Amino acid sequence: MPSLTTFALPISGMTCASCAGRVERALAKVAEVGTVSVNLASEQARIEAPADSLERLVRAVESAGYQVPSTRLELALSGMTCASCAGRIERALAQQPGVLSVSVNLASERAQLQVVRDLDPQTLLSAVQQAGYGASLVDAAHPAQAGAERQLRRERWALGLAMLLTLPLVVPMLVEPFGLHWMLPAWLQFTLATPVQFVFGARFYRAAWNALRAGAGNMDQLVAIGTSAAYGLSLYQWAVTPAGEMAHLYFEASAVIIALILLGKYLESSAKRQTSSAIRALQALRPERALRLQGGTEQWVALGELQLGDCIVVKPGERFPVDGVVQEGQSHADEALISGESLPQPKQPGDPVTAGSINGEGRLLVETTALGTETVLARIIRLVEDAQAAKAPIQKLVDKVSRIFVPSVLLIALATLLGWLLAGAGIETVLLNAVAVLVIACPCALGLATPTAIMAGTGVAARHGILIKDAEALEVAHAVNLVAFDKTGTLTSGSPRIAHMQAVDGDTTQLLQLAGALQRGSEHPLAKAVLDQCAADNLTLAEVSHSKALAGRGIAGQIDGRELALGNKRLLEEHWLQNQTLIAEALAWEAEGRTLSWLAELAPQPQVLGLFAFGDTLKDGAEQAIAALTAQGIDSHLISGDNKGSVHAVAQALGITVAHAEVLPANKAAIISELKKTSVVAMVGDGINDAPALAAADVGIAMGSGTDVAMHAAGITLMRGDPRLVADALDISKRTYSKIRQNLFWAFAYNLIGIPLAAAGLLNPMLAGAAMALSSVSVVSNALLLKTWKPRAHK
Repeated sequence: MPSLTTFALPISGMTCASCAGRVERALAKVAEVGTVSVNLASEQARIEAPADSLERLVRAVESAGYQVPSTRLELALSGMTCASCAGRIERALAQQPGVLSVSVNLASERAQLQVVRDLDPQTLLSAVQQAGYGASLVDAAHPAQAGAERQLRRERWALGLAMLLTLPLVVPMLVEPFGLHWMLPAWLQFTLATPVQFVFGARFYRAAWNALRAGAGNMDQLVAIGTSAAYGLSLYQWAVTPAGEMAHLYFEASAVIIALILLGKYLESSAKRQTSSAIRALQALRPERALRLQGGTEQWVALGELQLGDCIVVKPGERFPVDGVVQEGQSHADEALISGESLPQPKQPGDPVTAGSINGEGRLLVETTALGTETVLARIIRLVEDAQAAKAPIQKLVDKVSRIFVPSVLLIALATLLGWLLAGAGIETVLLNAVAVLVIACPCALGLATPTAIMAGTGVAARHGILIKDAEALEVAHAVNLVAFDKTGTLTSGSPRIAHMQAVDGDTTQLLQLAGALQRGSEHPLAKAVLDQCAADNLTLAEVSHSKALAGRGIAGQIDGRELALGNKRLLEEHWLQNQTLIAEALAWEAEGRTLSWLAELAPQPQVLGLFAFGDTLKDGAEQAIAALTAQGIDSHLISGDNKGSVHAVAQALGITVAHAEVLPANKAAIISELKKTSVVAMVGDGINDAPALAAADVGIAMGSGTDVAMHAAGITLMRGDPRLVADALDISKRTYSKIRQNLFWAFAYNLIGIPLAAAGLLNPMLAGAAMALSSVSVVSNALLLKTWKPRAHK
């Protein structure tokens, strides 16, 4: 009979004693349940049951027709150093009564929990602390960015000082092959190595102790054991060597290992800071205040003071603070960062607006329809948080192996010690052979295998415009067989251009001149497209008088006594204008997803003069990018928030067979999740609307020409915004991951060969140290071969 835990479950929906009886009977049927007592007055059930039976108890309550109310908690964690730390915290929290589900995110240092209502959070904090880590409720802890930067600076200083102390110990070893013997005095080696070992290496001892308390093994234990063995052996050799003779010391081995692994830890910390900044960048889009109109008076208020139905004023150029519906005014809204739509959208009474998007040229009154966590932007933030909290498909190989490797090495060292004692060897021989086992097993090459390959691979990639943010992206990218692209700003320029124009009288040059004259001085994206085309054609533009913006419709002005206007279909309808000869072209261009602008004469002779169709243009290299992926056997999909016409036109031009149009941010992530069921998926995007999909994909690839949010949410960033770099990013990732696997093979091969030799007394500690150094040299040399890599376009 397993040990029983007392659960106190809140239960909702009970109305009478018979309800309590039904719940009690349902709970009693759960396997291995002890006593059950249901109190109708307090709406609570007390159950004695095994600790792992909570899920079954909740299902029993639900099967009886009632509910166990739950709530979501988030904890801020500290002290984690590797994936196994996250696993230990997760197991510690999952064992607490009342925890329905738990997910620990190493990158954001957060734990997301679903717990039964009224669970005391202090029990969760205590569980984390007992596991050897720090924890606090996110509501009560708001770590400032400045604090994180200070911590990173402290780590940088510690790394620099550790390197400075280690360098004099390494130089004699490096020059010895050239016949130079610069051995430092033992006391000086001791003075340099001791602070590295016990001051800068203290973090490894703490983490190793935490793992030991949890009954697990990790890389920190390997570092602590190996460096302590080398350091301790040096002290012993120093103590027993007669005065005047040179002792065989290994202080440099312990110091080098700690300094180099501190470098890897610093790089890991930097990556984690960048990952968590994605959420901060999203949150920065929300204004802190809103201008509320109440009783005819405008007043700035905090967002927390707003209520549903409040009327707020949004001035030109401001961000919408809430989701709502336009009540008064006409304008355009730049929703590119939210919906993926490249062109500003006209807004008039009755149209919805989204928090975070930018108001254009008109003053709008907006009725609030969603606040706080219910806005579209807040949901995007939650999607990114949830996607980032999801488990990586591949766990850290070194952490897995170390669970077996550490106790195995200790057992072999102990067996060596006892074996030589039983064989009658002297105490010095026994000790040296046992320590030789620990020295040869010292995880220098094992610790260098991953960071050196990552440093070399990411370094050469960065020189060619590819930023690989973390090792997790490398672990997954080598297996990618499907790439999903956003359209606007990724495969297309994101800036509208004149795709077609038609004049009623056939004179497109004069049509363009008149349109350019009207648009001169305007900052609207469509105006810029017209003016760019005028500049390209070297056209002279006439002077305009009485120019005025027509909010939500276009622009008007007088040229040579004629009143002209350029705008959308609503402009024509207001003036009862139409032209049958252009209807066919308009319908065809709209089917391609083009945005139309009509040029009309309003006076003295009202008439339609011509039609412009605006559209996005393909980026240079977009076709080659898709072709390169196809050549590698990688499928390409197109997922965009734009209209069907423009999306399918781009897909057809690039040879992409699967295209999804008019996709909202939440649905982008859902499509990626569906694709992941059968493929390893990379998502390529550049906007806020892509952030959830970037985080949900196995590998997120952001265009550097896009938003900071997209780059923070992605594991790989293409700094030049060149789509051809997507295939190159996957290629360097494959090569880097291959180097990591090769390095790990060599690191373990040295141990598999060296440990038996050391146990047999055929490898003294000095040779063991040399073999360990050789393993490090081979690992680093192999990693440096990545520096010869070049993108395909440069070959």
